Amino acid sequence: MDFDLLGRRAPPSRGEPAVSIASVKFSVTLGAGGDGRDPAALARLAALAEAAGWDAFLLEDYLCYRGLPTYDPWVCLAAVAAATTRIRIGTTVTPLPRRCPWELAAQAVAVDHLSGGRLILGVGSGAADDPAFTTAGEPMSTRERAARLDEGLPLLTALWTGEPVRHHGGYYRLDGLQLLAVPVQRPRIPVWIGGDLRRQGTRRRLTRWDGACVYLDRALEPDDVRDIAGLVREAGRELAGYDIKVSGNQHRLAEFADAGATWWGQWIPPGHPSETRKSIETGPPSLS
Repeated sequence: MDFDLLGRRAPPSRGEPAVSIASVKFSVTLGAGGDGRDPAALARLAALAEAAGWDAFLLEDYLCYRGLPTYDPWVCLAAVAAATTRIRIGTTVTPLPRRCPWELAAQAVAVDHLSGGRLILGVGSGAADDPAFTTAGEPMSTRERAARLDEGLPLLTALWTGEPVRHHGGYYRLDGLQLLAVPVQRPRIPVWIGGDLRRQGTRRRLTRWDGACVYLDRALEPDDVRDIAGLVREAGRELAGYDIKVSGNQHRLAEFADAGATWWGQWIPPGHPSETRKSIETGPPSLS
């Protein structure tokens, strides 16, 4: 390539505090599938979340969601962007191996412009049982999905620079592709890494990007946040400017903040539209 693909942010100066309890932000996450979750309905829910005081409205990225009628999350995000003015929007997470990096790069730039620079891109390798993998001839092995993710991420961010990108890799080939539209955000759209925190690939990957939205087979605990923070520091980076998103264990918010978490998220499962609306209207939990 013509330049460093990673396009990393400059690390902040040493000695900056990790996070204070007052700086924790709150997100709500929904799947774009089921009754009351079509693009127009999600736009109304995002506007409601903004009015209720949430800091981010995030969508799961599935084409087939729990056997329900499902809507393309990037079309939904465009509707959400147009219906809101303050709240951050994004995905947790987009399975990059299921998408062409250059197409996702262009979609993300478009949504970042439509939202005025409010997009967060969560990425992962994808669920092994996702029908969009298993029934469509897409890569299914854990190893191949992880390899595609690791190769595709630098391509994605290189394309956001607006410069020609040349790359001959194991899965992708670009011979000078140049996307002239670039993100509003500088130096790039924030990239959060999802995946199983127990996997070495996830642990390595999260130290290279802008945030972590990982999971375990149980709710994350403050010690897990300290584990993530330790990995980031061991990689030679400061925590200032790095995001760690957790969910669950709401009663331990102060402990999460003390451990270094910057976001706490609530997932709202598919259900009756009135229940979804009520969960959002209630607003984020209090830190007091």
